[in-house]
Amino acid sequence: MLALDPMLEGEVLWTPLIIVVLKVLVVFVVGLVATMLMVWFERKVIAGMQNRIGPNKAGPFGLLQTLADGIKLFFKEDLLPRRSDRFVFALAPFLSFVPAFLSFAIIPLGGDYRDGNDGIVTWFGVETRVQLADPHIGVLFALAISSIAVYGIMLAGWSSGSKYPLLGSVRASAQMVSYEAALGLSLASVILISGTLSTSGIVAAQSTLTDWHVVATGIVPFVIFLVAATAELNRPPFDLVEAEQELVGGFNTEYSSIRFALFYLAEFMNTVTMSAMIVTLFFGGPQPISYGGVTLDIPLIPNGLEGTVWLLGKVLVFLYIYVWFRATLPRLRYDQLMDLGWKVLIPGSLAWFMLLAVQRLARNEGWNVFTTTAAAVVVLGMCYALLQAAFSMSNRTREREGAQF
Repeated sequence: MLALDPMLEGEVLWTPLIIVVLKVLVVFVVGLVATMLMVWFERKVIAGMQNRIGPNKAGPFGLLQTLADGIKLFFKEDLLPRRSDRFVFALAPFLSFVPAFLSFAIIPLGGDYRDGNDGIVTWFGVETRVQLADPHIGVLFALAISSIAVYGIMLAGWSSGSKYPLLGSVRASAQMVSYEAALGLSLASVILISGTLSTSGIVAAQSTLTDWHVVATGIVPFVIFLVAATAELNRPPFDLVEAEQELVGGFNTEYSSIRFALFYLAEFMNTVTMSAMIVTLFFGGPQPISYGGVTLDIPLIPNGLEGTVWLLGKVLVFLYIYVWFRATLPRLRYDQLMDLGWKVLIPGSLAWFMLLAVQRLARNEGWNVFTTTAAAVVVLGMCYALLQAAFSMSNRTREREGAQF
């Protein structure tokens, strides 16, 4: 993936290699610092919503509280259950932690996307992008990495040698299967509109406010992606894998010390990464707000650095939304979780993707877009009626046959 950078085309010199190493260090450090600040941000915002003070002792405004907690966890006793699989038990936290950073590597963290610059900036006389890697299949890479992360949770529960962590990890697997399809189908709508799988290409296609994919795709794919991403992150109200009332503590019950901290770090790092991914896919990423030829420009800041400021501001909005979810929404029951994924999100995302595809086909073939869309809506309405009839028949059958277990 590192070769997919304009500065590495042709002969590779020392300057590009040094820049790549610096990019790796920056992504790693930014990821860790962003995670530390996200933990503080969540605790502080929820405290404000609940009329509490929150962290305020360690460092100014309590900013170093997360660092203090990490140091404490690092020196706590590392427990190893007697019935656990030692190797898998030790490996599982890293399988959750590493994918979070790999996903962060393909997100454009800035760059100049104005006047057809395509996010290219010049560092030390070399043209490059403000992202670690820009593979042509960047979106598919992100989907694959997000799917791999669930293996860490599954193996953590299985290797603990305890039934309650195992139940939590099985829930995570079922949850991932239920919501990964909806996530991919909503993402397919973005790919259909942008015509590329590259994250930088998707950002470049959103030059104005009307080109932002949240508008171009009709809002519905964004809403489905947000809900499915929240479920994939195991964030409230979809945190069934950590339902304390039922599972003691979920998949990580038997973990302590730095291994528990890695799971904790992965959860908040994934939240930051997914927020940045949502901004990249639907809200223009580092692109400034532009409408009708008027662009909101931040004075005295170069365009490349200004893109980073815009990205940070947009990501903060979604981080606040995730904290808001945690503070206000009650946890779903498991049957509600499955019904929402299989009966609402997957059919809804598939239907909307088909509608966008029909509109694209009508434009390409010169058909009347309004008539074609109306016909597609009628067909999709009939499919929805058949789906609801099938659900009703299934419910009546279950009621007639009674409980099976």
